Amino acid sequence: MPTNHRLLLAARPTGIPGPENFTADAVPARTPGAGEVLLETLYLSIDPAMRSWMNESAAYNQRISLGEVMRGGGIARVLESRAENFVPGNLVQARLGWQTHPTIAGRYLQKLDLALGTVEDWIGPLGLSAVTAYFGLRDIGGLRPNDRVLVSAAAGGVGQIVVQIARIEGCRVVGIAGGMEKCAFVAGELGADAVIDYKAEKDLSAAIARACPEGVDLYFDNVGGPTLDAALEHLRLNARVVLCGRISQTHAAEPYGVRNLGRLAAARGRMQGFLVFNYHERYDEARTWLAARLRDGSLQQRLHVLDGLEQAPIGLGKLFRSENTGKLVVRLSEVPGPR
Repeated sequence: MPTNHRLLLAARPTGIPGPENFTADAVPARTPGAGEVLLETLYLSIDPAMRSWMNESAAYNQRISLGEVMRGGGIARVLESRAENFVPGNLVQARLGWQTHPTIAGRYLQKLDLALGTVEDWIGPLGLSAVTAYFGLRDIGGLRPNDRVLVSAAAGGVGQIVVQIARIEGCRVVGIAGGMEKCAFVAGELGADAVIDYKAEKDLSAAIARACPEGVDLYFDNVGGPTLDAALEHLRLNARVVLCGRISQTHAAEPYGVRNLGRLAAARGRMQGFLVFNYHERYDEARTWLAARLRDGSLQQRLHVLDGLEQAPIGLGKLFRSENTGKLVVRLSEVPGPR
């Protein structure tokens, strides 16, 4: 049996997490029991929600206990199976945890349909970040052609898909990102009509006013805090605000008090949050649409890849310091077959 290398939560973070919050160990991989499979992890997804799971009082989902394998989703290859419908060599998506060789019940695995896309597509534009963008825009945001759409964290895993879906659907799209490289990516590769570099702006609200002179019909919020406040000032009549993430607040010592909620009422607007897990029964719908856009070339997603399990805590810190461009993932093993 292979050795299972693991990263365990050792201390709850204050502020941005890093390697000091984890400890590594190595144990023999567990032989699968009835209904289980032994996996080899290929990719791990690094996501903002992980930070909230590390708190003593998790905002949603169950908190990770000290000494427990760090929670996280990814892509893996089946090595040994005692579960129906899974055989060695199958590629699957699951909540793997930060470990190289997990043993998991087959009922928690989704077999990858490689007719829809490659392994990299399944961790990227067919993964949960892209599915989040799809349902957030359509079901929560009520996206309509010709909407004026504003997107924060537009160069991130969710944001870059939001920008492209809105553009594909005939909307005017403005992205907010940090730094020249990210802004060039959002404008050039993703095709946003305008980009705001929040790091270069002293007055974000004034920058939004310049980029969105007719106001905002739909604001897709991945950041929260002052960015949300600034966006609320520019809502058009019957605007919709999609609360997807609050990465600026997840590790904040003191929560930011949003002050411009009155603008939501004045615009007769609607603000709603959501969790992608509530759409589990409809994931195939999203992936079918996303795969079609991949095939016709109208959709792409950049991966920011780090190599090695030990890079996972470093990647989590990068995410919260906004040091990634694109969907942040950790590669643990070479992907089998052609890419």
